[in-house]
Amino acid sequence: MLNRTDLRGKAPSAAELRATLPRAEIDVDAALHQVRPVVEAVRDRGVEAVLEYTEKFDRVRPSSVRVPASALAQTLAELDPAVRAALEESVARARAVHADQRRTDVTTKVTEGGTVTERWVPVERVGLYAPGGLAVYPSSVVMNVVPAQAAGVGSLVLCTPPQAEFGGSPHPTTLAAAALLGVDEVWAVGGAQAVALLAYGGTDTDGTALVPVDLVTGPGNIYLTAAKRMLRGLIGIDSEAGPTEIAILADETADAGHVAADLISQAEHDTLAASVLVTSSVELADAVDAELAVRVKATKHTERVTEALTGRQSGTVLVSTVDDGLRVVDAYAAEHLEIQTADARAVAARVRNAGAVFVGPYAPVSLGDYCAGSNHVLPTGGFARHSSGLSVQSFLRGIHVIDYSEDALREVADKVVALAGAEDLPAHGEAVTARFSGGAR
Repeated sequence: MLNRTDLRGKAPSAAELRATLPRAEIDVDAALHQVRPVVEAVRDRGVEAVLEYTEKFDRVRPSSVRVPASALAQTLAELDPAVRAALEESVARARAVHADQRRTDVTTKVTEGGTVTERWVPVERVGLYAPGGLAVYPSSVVMNVVPAQAAGVGSLVLCTPPQAEFGGSPHPTTLAAAALLGVDEVWAVGGAQAVALLAYGGTDTDGTALVPVDLVTGPGNIYLTAAKRMLRGLIGIDSEAGPTEIAILADETADAGHVAADLISQAEHDTLAASVLVTSSVELADAVDAELAVRVKATKHTERVTEALTGRQSGTVLVSTVDDGLRVVDAYAAEHLEIQTADARAVAARVRNAGAVFVGPYAPVSLGDYCAGSNHVLPTGGFARHSSGLSVQSFLRGIHVIDYSEDALREVADKVVALAGAEDLPAHGEAVTARFSGGAR
């Protein structure tokens, strides 16, 4: 079922691998042309424009942008107890992991009387985005809110699309997740107009101020990504998320049924989702195809899964050895990477590029999506070669505090003057020597 790329007996370069491996093609620049009028309209006309575009794209027009606090409380009270218990477990595990990511201020004594302190300060106000397209994502609420709260962000607003099915309110499970986490500001707005409203702020239909944010995090579709790119600078962003990905590095010891189930689980997200198997075993590849032929027909979202698995972004890559497979997955730099090989822990320890690594047969990506404790907002499109997933650090800024006494400055003054002269910036040196009668010595 999966398209095959045979790299056995070959040693392609990193550049050749990047050009050869399956990958979803998305053109954010092209989407910018469609997004720009939306962003500019929200900038110029505020909530009026937001509601017009919401009606156009989501086929519903909420009476206001901000969701009433009473609605949040009601959704939590009415939440299925089993779902609430699962969310509470997800939150507890995520909080345990993210608590250990907190940074502490560090002061370095550079010289007698001269110190540099690195202070970690949370972003003041953050906009968090939870998608609401083909699926419902209360888990994305957890993954965005928990690290922001652990970082000490003082003001959080959650944006998530309104749903015609619920009379213009976002999905109740998403609202319940926000209420469970103590987030009391939720805006019923999605897509590019959500990012624009978060960046520019506005006034709601009842006169309530919608205060702009400093940072926007969370995944979304290509139009939301284009809006994040367009507004980057006015706001900070976590990343430009593309279609979701799974890569599985497997050898002959892997269970074909497990591999097939995991490939399907990722394909379930979106027709552009990428499911890639990298294996040194032709027998496993054949067995996985046989499993897919049965399992895809039996899954709920058969058409969506089939389109994703047969698209150019998905496929099987055959390699000669697991070592060769490691080179392939490092070049691919998957959002999610599973290692299903003999001695999987040792193989996983050698991975350099991945958003998250799932080790062995009992750590499927689905575990990380919900209850591993890790964060599932991860870099896509090969960005894992240089970027990390969402964490407490995403919501913190390091500020250097320089504290020098007169004697400590005098000690290094001649060095500052020498470097200022080398850069032909003499006033830099004079800013030091002006502090000492008779100049630096």
